[in-house]
Amino acid sequence: MKTRTFFQLTLISAAIGCSTTSLADVSMSDSHFLQKAAQTDRYEIKGSELAIKKSKDAQVQSFAKQMIEGHTKTSEDLKAMAAKKNVKVSAEPSFTQKTSLMLLEKRDGHDFDESYAENVGVDAHTAAVKLYEKAATSADDPEIKEFANKTLPALNHHLKMAKELDKNVDKKD
Repeated sequence: MKTRTFFQLTLISAAIGCSTTSLADVSMSDSHFLQKAAQTDRYEIKGSELAIKKSKDAQVQSFAKQMIEGHTKTSEDLKAMAAKKNVKVSAEPSFTQKTSLMLLEKRDGHDFDESYAENVGVDAHTAAVKLYEKAATSADDPEIKEFANKTLPALNHHLKMAKELDKNVDKKD
């Protein structure tokens, strides 16, 4: 009986999942891009808010402020695009990103700065650039492709800044 109930719930969940995805006005891959991009923005914003609170380093503080400003703008544009395409995006980072933020929050001082620069700075922007590059070349929806292309220069600039920050923070060991 338990197996049957589990199976029925699985089928119902699958049907609900399929019905909500079919309401979107874009392909599954474009919907996935919008969802991942929204989570990445939230991760970088939350991580940078944490840096504003915890870091004493002026360069980390400056970088964090720029990331909050830049990713808040991108996030607003992304939400508008997703709403236009009937794609529901999360207002929270992914589970993995939340775990990373929890670990970051436990760090202090120079250890915090190094972890922030590496994880929220370099690693997150490397992943974001890769995500946006893929959408810029292979998104099915022309507006999503244009959005990705329009956003890429800023992300590449953020990545360059993050690498510089990471290098400077590492020098302070």
